[in-house]
Amino acid sequence: MAKIAFLGLGVMGYPMAGHLKSAGHDVSVYNRTTAKAEAWAQAHDASFAATPREAVEGAEFVMSCVGNDDDLRAVCLGADGAFTGMTAGSVFVDHTTVSAKVTRELYAAAGESGISFVDAPISGGQAGAENGVLSVMCGGDVAAFERAEPVIGAYARICRRIGDSGAGQMTKMCNQIAIAGLVQGLSEALHFAEKAGLDGRSVVEVISQGAAGSWQMANRYETMLDDQFEHGFAVDWMRKDLGICLDAANETGASLPVTALVDQFYKEVQKLGGGRWDTSSLVKRLRALD
Repeated sequence: MAKIAFLGLGVMGYPMAGHLKSAGHDVSVYNRTTAKAEAWAQAHDASFAATPREAVEGAEFVMSCVGNDDDLRAVCLGADGAFTGMTAGSVFVDHTTVSAKVTRELYAAAGESGISFVDAPISGGQAGAENGVLSVMCGGDVAAFERAEPVIGAYARICRRIGDSGAGQMTKMCNQIAIAGLVQGLSEALHFAEKAGLDGRSVVEVISQGAAGSWQMANRYETMLDDQFEHGFAVDWMRKDLGICLDAANETGASLPVTALVDQFYKEVQKLGGGRWDTSSLVKRLRALD
């Protein structure tokens, strides 16, 4: 069992840290809102710290799951940052969805202190985190990944190294690009069924067993039909991710016309007041056009 620090206790990080503790690891946590870290520590009979530097003291592995590029820099760098408190030979594993640019920047900064840095963004949503069945896509040095993989296994169904630093984040972009198109297609199918006077549940029962079937269809069609969106992965978060996708596409020369269009559709959902709605709320936008 390892000594681990977990930085960031949002809807994903909170249960992920819990799985590490349940697996028998010695876990210390940090959260920007200290009260949440204290509550987690009390619930799991563990420790918490007021700064990332304090949380990582003596840790063999440090996991982070925060908000964006700036949040990740804040927990890593500076006088109270994790890199200042980590010892040479330890491994930093970042589960945040951020740009490959900041990942490579922090990989280099960690290396200067003898620290390994693995970018390991996750997919599976809040339910995946709570049930310990996340998909984890990693970038970084082989040796660091091989050390971290058994620890990540506490909350992962699959964990794979895709390539060098940044490869995990670029793979997560592939994930978000695919989801954007899938959710828009599903929204249009359900909207079409409604306008045609069909029973949506009967339609999905049939088409989900064929080539149209997907995780989004299986897990979101009922709430979409019921016009319920107060759950799941928020539109605000998805727009952050799609912005990273589109920036990366400009850098790589990739063409993402559907992703760019769906990003604008999510912008319209935000204007409807749906920034915190689940990403399946694209169907609500279609209904609003009636």
